[in-house]
Amino acid sequence: QVQLVESGGGLVQAGDSLNLSCAASGRTFSTYVMGWFRQAPGKERDIVAAILWSGGSTYYTDSVKGRFTIARDKAKNTVYLQMNSLKPEDTAVYYCAASKRGITNVRQESQYDYWGQGTQVTVSS
Repeated sequence: QVQLVESGGGLVQAGDSLNLSCAASGRTFSTYVMGWFRQAPGKERDIVAAILWSGGSTYYTDSVKGRFTIARDKAKNTVYLQMNSLKPEDTAVYYCAASKRGITNVRQESQYDYWGQGTQVTVSS
């Protein structure tokens, strides 16, 4: 089992930055991919970014490219999401997710095995 705990959310103004953290504990040696998803009110949960735990390759959804950066610290078993130039449309609950095996589509929720409880990000205009 892997436990994921997110932190770093909050209320900010448009143009501000936030850095989300997701600390993993438990059987972290089996982690293959870690991702950040978000769910806005009334909408489905969608991928934001993902990172291959061993090699560090990354994926970003188009709407955050150039503004968000995903990174991992293997020594701390932590994945980060640095969010710059935030927009009101970035408002959502952000979830951290981890897979315990290789996956074929980082955008699919069903391919992740573990989820955090979520952290709220609110961006005011």
